[in-house]
Amino acid sequence: MSKNKSELRKFFDTFSNKVTKATGSPYAFIIASLVIIIWAVSGPLFGFSDTWQLVINTGTTIITFLMVFVIQQSQNKDTMALHLKLNELIAATKTASNRLVDIEDLTEDELVAIKQFYIELSELAEQEKSLFTTHSLDEARDNHLKKHTKGIE
Repeated sequence: MSKNKSELRKFFDTFSNKVTKATGSPYAFIIASLVIIIWAVSGPLFGFSDTWQLVINTGTTIITFLMVFVIQQSQNKDTMALHLKLNELIAATKTASNRLVDIEDLTEDELVAIKQFYIELSELAEQEKSLFTTHSLDEARDNHLKKHTKGIE
């Protein structure tokens, strides 16, 4: 990546973080509410004209359009950080399945297939006598098969 692209990304990342925090504050809500109240109260002054309505419509449309990109940038960064944290937990846990690292890159059909495994794991767990028994899917299947082949229920 070129230096200019890197600097642009860093600038936009910093900008979007600040804007997202600022616009998510109670002060931003109060300011937005005041703008709407001032606009509504000024209606009779401007005779509730088309221009009066156009001002609020145009302003809110432009702000919404720009905020979509700013919020999406922050959301993408937060999602990536969350995935990395979860990947670290999976990688650091001996009994966790490494198959789940980078699971977010799978197709929807692949995710549905993996979900089926966890539904099966849940069903197997329901057959356990203890609420606190936990296994990986492979261990749960093996344990379940061993129990049934030995005649243990």
